[in-house]
Amino acid sequence: MKLQVIHKAMRKSLEAQHARGHLTGPQTHVMEVVCRHGGVSLKDLSKAVNLAHSTVSGIVDRLEKRGFLVRTPFPSDRRVTQILPSRAVSEFLQKRAPALRQHPLTFALKKASPTERRSITRGISTLEKLLTRK
Repeated sequence: MKLQVIHKAMRKSLEAQHARGHLTGPQTHVMEVVCRHGGVSLKDLSKAVNLAHSTVSGIVDRLEKRGFLVRTPFPSDRRVTQILPSRAVSEFLQKRAPALRQHPLTFALKKASPTERRSITRGISTLEKLLTRK
């Protein structure tokens, strides 16, 4: 399907950054969940990634040693540990990730002729109408 090809092409530069970090598939999945939630307990993280508690604990240990994650007590219950993205990861997500996601699209649109840009705009508008039509 064409949308899948477009999605994959747009994720390519972000995936290259993941590869440079030498993250395994499960590590990437754990990082995505932690970053999406902005902090999560190990129990909830295990459920979200559908892996055993001990497996996720080991993944978090390795990511923590590499400086990608930090553990802190939950403010509401200090007996429970909260897993958060490190400051460096948070800064990357705020400053670099948006540009990496947009880069392929921006690059492609710069190469497009004015006629192609108008065609793309019409197509996106049509898709929006179809998706929101009741």
